[in-house]
Amino acid sequence: MSLRLKTERLELTPLGASDAEKLHTLWTTPQVREFLWDGRIISPDETLAIVTESSLLFAAHGFGIWGAHLSRTDALAGFGGLWYFRDPPELELVYGVAVEHWRKGLASEAAGAIVSYAFQVLGHEVIRASTDSRNRASVRVLAKLEFVYERHAIVEGRDTLFYRLIKAAPSHPPSGGGSTAVP
Repeated sequence: MSLRLKTERLELTPLGASDAEKLHTLWTTPQVREFLWDGRIISPDETLAIVTESSLLFAAHGFGIWGAHLSRTDALAGFGGLWYFRDPPELELVYGVAVEHWRKGLASEAAGAIVSYAFQVLGHEVIRASTDSRNRASVRVLAKLEFVYERHAIVEGRDTLFYRLIKAAPSHPPSGGGSTAVP
């Protein structure tokens, strides 16, 4: 099973220790961390711990967090993946894009590739996602991918929206863009 995904404009590869510095820079950008980390600046050690845990998840389950690179470049344009949140843990879609790449459809493209992989390769029947209710861009991404609103709740003081996407018939991939596994 190839863990590398390719879309029209992106190459998604599992994050490794060599990506931690670039990822930390992205995750501590004020506009990105506002909704990803609720405004908190995480430490480089926290980023490395997440990258390490992601590597273990890829080895055990075939998913974790991918770095999204613009095709033919080494620039980290964003990230996306499947990650456990809450207690008890629930697997959810997570994604984000560097500020300079906002409003270009890259979040939908990366998230769509991950959703396709989760359904087609991993055999998941349902994908869940959540977002801060003020994160209108994330709500638009989920709508574009045809996620269905499930509920709203206050989670750790944040107004949070919950969504789900049920696996469609084989002829109907998510509209955010499919992916191909790269050998």
